[in-house]
Amino acid sequence: MEGAVGVGGGGGGAAAAAGGGQYNPRTVEEVFKDFKGRRNGLIKALTTDVNDFYQQCDPEKENLCLYGFPSEQWEVNLPAEEVPPELPEPALGINFARDGMQEKDWLSLVAVHSDAWLLAVAFYFGSRFGFDKADRKRLFNMINDMPTVFEVVTGAAKKQQKEKSSVSNHSSNKTKSNPKPRAASESQARFTKPPPKDEEEGLEEEDEEEEEHGETLCGACGENYASDEFWICCDICEKWFHGKCVKITPARAEHIKQYKCPSCSNKRARP
Repeated sequence: MEGAVGVGGGGGGAAAAAGGGQYNPRTVEEVFKDFKGRRNGLIKALTTDVNDFYQQCDPEKENLCLYGFPSEQWEVNLPAEEVPPELPEPALGINFARDGMQEKDWLSLVAVHSDAWLLAVAFYFGSRFGFDKADRKRLFNMINDMPTVFEVVTGAAKKQQKEKSSVSNHSSNKTKSNPKPRAASESQARFTKPPPKDEEEGLEEEDEEEEEHGETLCGACGENYASDEFWICCDICEKWFHGKCVKITPARAEHIKQYKCPSCSNKRARP
């Protein structure tokens, strides 16, 4: 048996020349640019170029590493011969596991090691060139704002972005128009206590429909809608009221199938 695979950036042969060597980013911005380039190279190997990458990771070969370069290129090559190496070295042996695992699981494993190596290289530069606490924190925050290689490879990044976008749209709609609160079901009493932001997703379509309505006023006192107050809507005239103004509590509203405000109740009672 000749070898294994790791995930790296300064290895033997061509990898040494392309991955580390004389290239030494010295500022937070330069290190972050280096990080992004290497990250993009690794993602390319594990996604668009995955067939080529898979073939190069032959379990019968020697210890191999997956290298990502600042130029956004990648390469499978031998690890560095010198000790210690110019840059942190990647995990070894992933090509041995290639045929013993499901391809999806194997690629996810390589992605995890890729993330660990990318952070090691970035903070190697940070330590080597004397980044202080503030610079290290700024560098990590810049890195942490990007999806990990693992999240991209497994599709988790797209899912998170979709959820984030949905919540973001919701928040902007709420802030922009302060729309009317809505009931969970049209067949039930139209009442609500404004939900926390993480529970608003189900109201997105209704929020968009009511964006044009502007600020909601209480039909009894004429005051504005407040996010921390319980409101109830009349099913007849469709006006909204503070629960306290019409003497309806959230608990009582739960048992009302159709709510009529005092005005509409009086009208219905007349012949």
